[in-house]
Amino acid sequence: MDTSDAAPATSRAASGERGPADGAQGPADGAQGPAAATPVPLVAPGAPLSPEQSERARRQLALPGFDETAQRRLAAARVLVIGAGGLGTASVPYLVGAGVGTIGIVDDDVVDLVNLHRQVAHRTADVGRAKTSSLADAARALDPAVRVHEHRLRLTAANALDVLSGYDLVLDGSDNYPTRYLVNDAAQLAGIPLVWGAILQHHGQVSVAWHEQGPGYRDLFPAPPAPEDVVSCTTGGVLPGLCGTVGSLMATEALKLICGIGRPLIGRVLVYDALAARTREIPFARDPQAQPVTSLVDYELFCAGPDAPPSIGADELAALLRAARGASAEAGAGADARSEADARAGADARAEADGRAPWILDVRDPKEAARLRIPGAHLLPLAELEARAEDAAGTDLLAGAAPAPGERGPLVVHCERDPRSVRAARLLAAHGGDDVRYLRGGIQELDRVAPDLLTEGEQAR
Repeated sequence: MDTSDAAPATSRAASGERGPADGAQGPADGAQGPAAATPVPLVAPGAPLSPEQSERARRQLALPGFDETAQRRLAAARVLVIGAGGLGTASVPYLVGAGVGTIGIVDDDVVDLVNLHRQVAHRTADVGRAKTSSLADAARALDPAVRVHEHRLRLTAANALDVLSGYDLVLDGSDNYPTRYLVNDAAQLAGIPLVWGAILQHHGQVSVAWHEQGPGYRDLFPAPPAPEDVVSCTTGGVLPGLCGTVGSLMATEALKLICGIGRPLIGRVLVYDALAARTREIPFARDPQAQPVTSLVDYELFCAGPDAPPSIGADELAALLRAARGASAEAGAGADARSEADARAGADARAEADGRAPWILDVRDPKEAARLRIPGAHLLPLAELEARAEDAAGTDLLAGAAPAPGERGPLVVHCERDPRSVRAARLLAAHGGDDVRYLRGGIQELDRVAPDLLTEGEQAR
């Protein structure tokens, strides 16, 4: 879940109230945000409705304040959904059912059996398929006339503005802080509203960030929490029905913005506690000390924080691994064709590591490692590493396991993304570890840039 340290509306000083998700501080209840008026409709009405469109929307057209013009706005709308997981699979069907004409779906993952308890638009038969394709099929099954654009990629600072171009608004259901800040900044630069939702365990949050109309995500959360403090759905769990609740709320906010009806959640966060069956609202305003967003940055580094341990990028690690594994292959006649840039990267990597392979430490759980791993990596779950740290203060936590620093390249720690590896790298460095780095973006990023270096199956411990 992506909730983070927030400041009161008029100050960056933390309020001290505990946020609903992962122990992060939240905005003060007394912080008064603007009473946002209903914005003008976001989308101009499209062509007259066909008989089928009118029949599909009959129950909507009967709503007070809702008419055929509003329905034509929905038909002309172009909505981008970031993430085809718990929130995306809940919001997309309601957007399609309501009559939104064009849906874009961004995700680079595939459907896994563990997803199905909450990502209910995917089916058992979809396991192994791209999530974008699975969700696109579910959307078309609901309304064959909907236009669905699949963006099977990881959103980055390099491609975000291109992906967002041509859409009227964006829904962010991503599951990590770098993407959440990236989407906010890209939407702000593109001048389009952002509806964001976040879930963890039995809590959820929903809000709208639209700088043309009020405060944005950075006004509420000026800085991300320390990576080691972040709890994900993978480690913390999530109540299945919570995805449906928050995802449908996100879809509703999108419909309100498109049609210009109701009072959108601009300058307000709706917080939902599923176990207590309670909601509350936290108002917030623009932070007068907030730095303007003028460009997109490296969000992995931004979310790692100013005191983050040394890191290594996925491209750099891939070059190190190839340099260590491929020296003989490159010398042989059967070596794979390599680009000039890749060859230069490999040469730089060999020079840096003096021909020694990096020593890889995987701090995920065994079930995660069994799904996808780096061959030769050593598995030591973070909980076990922390237990060693408590029992062996001031000593090398990997004594007898890792080669001496002079006998290896860098010691690279990785998890799925960043939080656990950052924490592990700090622990190792504090206990005498030398040349310890964490892998920025985790194994997910390495899978994106160098899937040929990964495999499935059991892992060495």
